[in-house]
Amino acid sequence: MSNYFNKVPNLDYVSRLPDANISDYIPVKNLFKKGGLREDIFQDLTVFTKYQVEGDDRPDNVAFKVYGESNLDWLVLAANNIINIQTEWPMTQYNFDQYLLDKYGTYDKINDTHHYETIEIKDSTGVSILKGGLNVPSDFNFKYQDNSTAYSTNPVKEVTNLDYENDIQTERRNIWILKGKYLNIALDDLEIIMTYKKGSSQYVTESMKRGDNIRLFQ
Repeated sequence: MSNYFNKVPNLDYVSRLPDANISDYIPVKNLFKKGGLREDIFQDLTVFTKYQVEGDDRPDNVAFKVYGESNLDWLVLAANNIINIQTEWPMTQYNFDQYLLDKYGTYDKINDTHHYETIEIKDSTGVSILKGGLNVPSDFNFKYQDNSTAYSTNPVKEVTNLDYENDIQTERRNIWILKGKYLNIALDDLEIIMTYKKGSSQYVTESMKRGDNIRLFQ
């Protein structure tokens, strides 16, 4: 993300260093400035393509594979509205194994039953009459009639803790990628978002604002 943070403008902040004078400032990155995709672009699915994260790939690995530039990892995250990669990006296999043990305690408990789900049922014409993946009790019974024949069945499968956690990781691997032909639009928008405009008393340059020094008035 080094390229992204290079774009983040600075804020001349009142210095809190022990040896600082009352009027001293120190430049810091203005993290309240957040780059992203315009709402009209973000809501238009035609500008995105589906992508599946492979193995232990990080956002920068995905950016390099898709755009040829690893420093466009911020765009991969923005396209999926990901704020915290620790909780919203798929885990590495090592971290996933550690997470399972921390959460469930033992390998035996990792393979315990988490819940039960329905198995999809279709009638003789191929029409789905029971959706799969619905949480149900283990003794769930489903009755239906097809071609004048009555059926009573227990279309249930066990989902272990491992299955449940794997499904979450699989879901996280299915992401959206902004198509390459729209890349310049996103980069131009980032420049606009990260540029300070004249008119504020705090304005110094397009990349610098100066915060109010309340210490001067105390």
